[in-house]
Amino acid sequence: MAYVIGVDCGTSGTKTVLFDEKGTVISSVTIEYPMYQPKNGYAEQDPADWANAMINTIKAVMTKSGVNKEDVAGVGISGQMHGLVMLDKDNNVLRKSIIWCDQRTAAEVEEMNEKLGREKLIKITANPALTGWTAAKILWVKNNEPDIYEKCRHILLPKDYLRFILTGEYATEVSDASGMQLLDVPNRCWSKEVCDTLGIDMSMLGKVYESCDVTGKVTKKMAELTGLKDGTIVVGGAGDNAAAAIGTGVAEDGKAFTTIGTSGVVFAHTSSISIDPKGRVHTCCAAVPNAWHVMGVTQGAGLSLKWFRDNFCNAEKETAKCMGVDEYYLMDKEAEKVPVGANRLLYLPYLMGERTPHLDPDARGVFFGLSAMHTKRDMLRAVMEGVSYSLRDCVEVFREMDINVSDMMACGGGGSSPLWRSMLADLYNCPVKTASSKEGPALGVALLAATGAGIYSSVPEACKAVVKTDKVQQPEAERVPEYEKYYKLYTEIYPALKAEFAKLAKM
Repeated sequence: MAYVIGVDCGTSGTKTVLFDEKGTVISSVTIEYPMYQPKNGYAEQDPADWANAMINTIKAVMTKSGVNKEDVAGVGISGQMHGLVMLDKDNNVLRKSIIWCDQRTAAEVEEMNEKLGREKLIKITANPALTGWTAAKILWVKNNEPDIYEKCRHILLPKDYLRFILTGEYATEVSDASGMQLLDVPNRCWSKEVCDTLGIDMSMLGKVYESCDVTGKVTKKMAELTGLKDGTIVVGGAGDNAAAAIGTGVAEDGKAFTTIGTSGVVFAHTSSISIDPKGRVHTCCAAVPNAWHVMGVTQGAGLSLKWFRDNFCNAEKETAKCMGVDEYYLMDKEAEKVPVGANRLLYLPYLMGERTPHLDPDARGVFFGLSAMHTKRDMLRAVMEGVSYSLRDCVEVFREMDINVSDMMACGGGGSSPLWRSMLADLYNCPVKTASSKEGPALGVALLAATGAGIYSSVPEACKAVVKTDKVQQPEAERVPEYEKYYKLYTEIYPALKAEFAKLAKM
């Protein structure tokens, strides 16, 4: 039996999982670390924390499992995207990493648009200039910390810094590199035009690989520290969402997943490049060679339900404690008693502005149609339906781009709700499934490692062999047209309020 390791470098911690070649979890260990916020809107982490967490979690899973190091065929690494790691000529980290949720780069986004133009940026990098992405962060250091920038010789993403620690190689792969805004996404290589125009030396960027390619081998020193065999292969790996796609079997046309976490993500696979000229969704290289993915994001998905729970559901919290169940389970049961359309009450989930399809930081949450007849139960149902409508908005953009979804997986906390899954099935009008494994990104990069090691001949083959379906929610024929009616009205509310949201923001 061969084994593979998936390392997932997240924002709250790094999780390492040892799998057998059939995807069974043999051992799993997580180590957490802090995030630093030196100013309002800033977010940083220390790459040394990631490195220590990776080394110690690999060592722990190897020790706990008792698996012979000779039987570990390869390692894959997944990571939080967009973070900036800068090394000097001696490979010392020059400053803490500016991570994905940092928002300091508004001036640099303007600079990118001025120098390249929004249309050209979208054409080459498949996305509009964004504050959270890496290119703007590089320019921020260049503009605000010129001494540090002067010393920089290597620029890496979080998971690629971990690869460097394991192998000594400066490398990245296409899915994570897509989120730097320096990659020519249609052609899967660095863009000389973007780098030259922004004054970023391409020699500082790592070599670009496909996600299942072998990018290096574990060094003798790292083998001693981790318990792995010297020379164990390390594959490209993937950014967190691209890795989650592989871990849930989204590796062929027609397949997609919806995640309802704090934010909501709808992610679809496509074998042909498709870019939204309006920049409403992100297009990136997929972790499957010569394929891409599109991703829509709704900001206030699970956040909307959590906000409602924290402010209005104390009774459910107390009852759940007494019953020994999750409060969200009780909230589901309450919302189930309300018909489709929440008795003519709609909710816009724009508590944190919105990304897809409106790209409007000024948008705010709205209950529309509230009357004296409505109860807390109706409002709860409306919140869940409103989030589902916002996720359907993402799918509508995909359809405009000729990307059709016929097979949807559900992940994240919201994906565990049978009621939410039924809403999504009815609104997407296709089956919504859950995967048997809950390991997501770690399993995804472990399958990439298994492919790189030759256990499977391709990434789709690895997915078919390993990823199994747990639950399937079919759409209900009589509910589909009922939801359609309310969804159509939902899509008319934001345009009617757009100007008022902007006025409110200025007050």
